[in-house]
Formats: sequence, C-alpha cells, structure tokens
Amino acid sequence: MKITVIGTGYVGLVSGTCLAEVGNDVLCLDVDPAKIKILEDGGIPIFEPGLQDMVKRNVAVGRLHFTTDVERAAHFGTVQFIAVGTPPDEDGSADMKYVTAAARNIGKFMTDYKVVVDKSTVPVGTADAVRAAITDELQKRGVDTPFSIVSNPEFLKEGAAIEDFMKPDRIIVGCDDEQAAHNMRALYAPFQRNHDRMILMDIRSAELTKYAANAMLATRISFMNELANLAEKLGADIEHVRRGIGSDPRIGYDFLYAGAGYGGSCFPKDVKALIKTAAVDAGIHLKVLNAVEEANDLQKHVLGNKIKARFGADLTGKHFALWGLAFKANTDDMREATSREVIKDLIAAGATVTAYDPVAGTEARHCFPNEPRLSYADNQNAALDNADALVIVTEWKEFRSPDFDNLKAKLRNPIIFDGRNLYDPKTVRGLGFEYLAIGR
Repeated sequence: MKITVIGTGYVGLVSGTCLAEVGNDVLCLDVDPAKIKILEDGGIPIFEPGLQDMVKRNVAVGRLHFTTDVERAAHFGTVQFIAVGTPPDEDGSADMKYVTAAARNIGKFMTDYKVVVDKSTVPVGTADAVRAAITDELQKRGVDTPFSIVSNPEFLKEGAAIEDFMKPDRIIVGCDDEQAAHNMRALYAPFQRNHDRMILMDIRSAELTKYAANAMLATRISFMNELANLAEKLGADIEHVRRGIGSDPRIGYDFLYAGAGYGGSCFPKDVKALIKTAAVDAGIHLKVLNAVEEANDLQKHVLGNKIKARFGADLTGKHFALWGLAFKANTDDMREATSREVIKDLIAAGATVTAYDPVAGTEARHCFPNEPRLSYADNQNAALDNADALVIVTEWKEFRSPDFDNLKAKLRNPIIFDGRNLYDPKTVRGLGFEYLAIGR
C-alpha cells in the first residue's frame, strides 16, 4: 500500500517507519528542510531506541522516502496520515493550525480517492474541521474528488514506541464509511495476526478515547503522588502501599509509581486540552482533571522543597549534582520535564547545578540557554564533583545500581534526593546515606 505520512516527529516518523517495515511504500513529508536533510543523511531528528536502524534499513530497500514537496506527498499515498504537532495554545487548548494546513494541502493537490487519517492527538470535532478544509480546497478547484476521514489515535510511549506500534494492545479506528474501514483493516492486518485488536467506532468517540486514555493515566500518577506525600506525613511507605493496592486486579500495577511529577509531550498537553474542550464546547468544569493538573504542578516542586527544607531556603554557595534531564528514561524529550522545575527552583534559591543525562543534554541546553549557574557533565560520576548532594530526577537504568562507595566519597555530604524511588531506603541508609525519596 502507498502511504503518505505528514510530519516527522515522534508519531509520524515512528508510524511511517513501522508501516514501511511490514512492506508498505511510505513517503514522509515535513516542511522543515533541516529535518528532512538529517533523515536523508541517515540520522534521525529525535532519540528513540531502535528507530535509526529501522529507518536506515527501510530507506536502503526503497520502502521509506522523505520529502518537503507538499504536492508530491498529496499525490503519493492512498492513505494520508496527518501526524503533525498540536502544541498547547496560550489558553491550554490544542493549536490546530498545523492539522488544518495539512488538510488544506491534501485538498489542493489530490486527484484520486484518499483516506485522510488524523493520527495526531486532536480535540473532538477535528475530523469535521479536516473534512471542511479539504472540501473547501476541492471546491476552489471545481472538483469533486472523493475522500474519507478517519480518526486513528496513537498510543505510543516514548522510549518504547516501536514495540507499541509493532505489537499494539489495541488499534482505535473511528470512521463513518465501509471503504475507509476496509482500507484501515488492510493497513493494520500485519500488526494483528495473532488476534483482532482493531476497535471500530464513530469518529468523535475515537477522538475522545485518546484524551480519555491519557487523562486516566495522568490521574493515576497524580493520585499516587498525593498518597506519597500523605505517606511521608503519616510514616508509611508508598512502595508498600503501591504493592498492596496494585495486587487488586481491578486496579493493577501500571502507572502507580510515585515520583516527582509527570511531563512530556502528551499528558500535560492532553489534560489541559481536555479541560479546555469540556469548558468551551460543553460548558462543563472537569473537577477531577483540574485537580490532577494542579497536583502535578505542585509535585514538580517537591524535590526543590525537600532540598530547601534540608539545607535552608537560601542555597547560596550550595552545589548539586542532578542525574536525569529528560521527562522519562529512553528519550531526549525535555517538554514539561520535571528537571526544568527542579533546576529553576535550585537556581532561584541561589544554588548551582551540574546535570547529567545520557541523551538529553543537547535539549537541556536549548531549554536553559546562557544559564551560568547550570553546567553539564559527560557522565554521572563527573556530575558528582564538589556537589553537596545528589538529586535524581529521571529513572535511567544506569542510575539504578551506582557505586555507592564512590558516590559517598565524591559528595560533600552523603545525601541523596531521589525523585523516582530507585533505591531501597533501608539498604541505602544502612550504607550511611541520608536518603530522601518520595513517600518513603
């Protein structure tokens, strides 16, 4: 099948590459020439485990192509995936200008039947706007070329996106005609040979499903973070609580880890967008999700507050090692990352910071340009030099089993502020550390 993917961010590049991997002929479009140049030179503009090798393999065999030519892209694929960004607007709503622009470009140049698929995370009603934009462009040309609109939200976790696409637990497809449903079944057949994972529904339900899924996961995280804060006050251990409630099959263990707050490109943006959609389009105040957002905003300052409670509100002259900058492990994504708030809190209190992250250092430099109080180390050990304490913000695997003897020798004070609960408190404290974690 010939497929066009519009946008080469996380969703577009992973989707296009995985579709090529199973034999499709895929053309990825991006209006950013720099991105396309990176891809054509054998690199990738994002960090995602396993993706670069898969891109190179499919380019080499001629199944994966890249272009900035909008007209070529519109003619190429029978299926046209719109996978562009939907960043939050100033009021928290999703900015749809890139989606609308992609739809209009399809309408300007298409000459035969197309299945236009909303792959981006978009508010309920976006399919209607996409249909209207394409129809308007066709009318301007005086043609009546047929097309279908489909909502096919992505459920890819950064750091495990290839696995999620190649072995999906569900494939949500919202459409209103048989031709589109037939095309989508054929497209996804290679990914569900074991059993049928496709769930067909109306378009608006599919659009809402994506937001509902992310909002539920964000709710679980904020709920556990609030319980963790309570556990500290009551002298309980949130890890014991997690195992206790997670063993209930009605609850389960996923997304029950307490920590320093969630970030990334999805949860914060999607919770805000759903709150805004409810308020503007339905006149409903979503009390639970407003509380989820508020709890998460506060949680991102828990580490900074712990540090100031231990060393004093004025941190002038104090220096901290910080492990982990990305919002989660296995990505270089710094969007809404907790580390950004921790660093801001420490610098605002007068401290200096040396940070280390296996892959997110470049992105961090974009987030903190010309910040004299922030420096970067080439490895986790070098970050410890002259530090008064260690602050752990991201749960990278290489942080899980450090050389505690070396760590103790390097730090001015044997103190660890652990925002991801990586270590057993009894063990670490038994080694002579002061260990301040989340809810433990």
